[in-house]
Amino acid sequence: MAKMRIDKLLANMGIGTRKEVKNFIKKGLVSVNGRIIKDNSLLVNTDLDTILFEGKKINYQEFIYIMMNKPQGIISATYDPIEKTVIDLLPNELKARHPFPVGRLDKDTEGLLIITNDGELAHKLLSPKKKVIKKYYVEIQGFVTENDIDSFAKGIVFKDGYKTLPAKLEILSSCDISKVYVYITEGKYHQIKRMFESIGKKAIYLKRLAMGNLQLDEKLQPGEWRILSDQELYLLKNSI
Repeated sequence: MAKMRIDKLLANMGIGTRKEVKNFIKKGLVSVNGRIIKDNSLLVNTDLDTILFEGKKINYQEFIYIMMNKPQGIISATYDPIEKTVIDLLPNELKARHPFPVGRLDKDTEGLLIITNDGELAHKLLSPKKKVIKKYYVEIQGFVTENDIDSFAKGIVFKDGYKTLPAKLEILSSCDISKVYVYITEGKYHQIKRMFESIGKKAIYLKRLAMGNLQLDEKLQPGEWRILSDQELYLLKNSI
């Protein structure tokens, strides 16, 4: 059983700012259990009370979980004074829930990005201790060999001395532009690009395809997003 002020609840659901919601309540646009309310400080039970705004039922959810196919040219941040962010791609009612990207994809990397306001889940998904596998499709300039597979499996040492956790490299094709899958359990800055750079190769295209058990919905075009289904949320939480 959870109790919350009605103005806070409606603001959290993206109906408006606290000030706007207060005005909506004054105008008689909000009802609780069939009665028009005028008190914006009224405590409501988020599990039991029936709340209507302009006659439409408000189903309160504490957390939101969004799958986005992040496009190239957009940064994985909540705010930037110059660059366009993934949050800028969301409608105002979701921005009002204060969501943030779970980890980052580089500006020129596309693919699966989880956006949520569930800090506990985000922390677990990103913790190297949880070993949540992130799968990427990568195109490489030049040939990729079995030796590279072994190097990834042992962990790649960067120029600054940092050694990555063991990673899996799967070769799809090896030619002038090689195609591979990379599976990692951490997310250091430009990690996959730096891993290939450390073995004398250049990653020229990256797309994240999966995080744990959750696969990118290939129907989502770059820049598109949708709310996770209950089954997808179950898969994501069971990746931890």
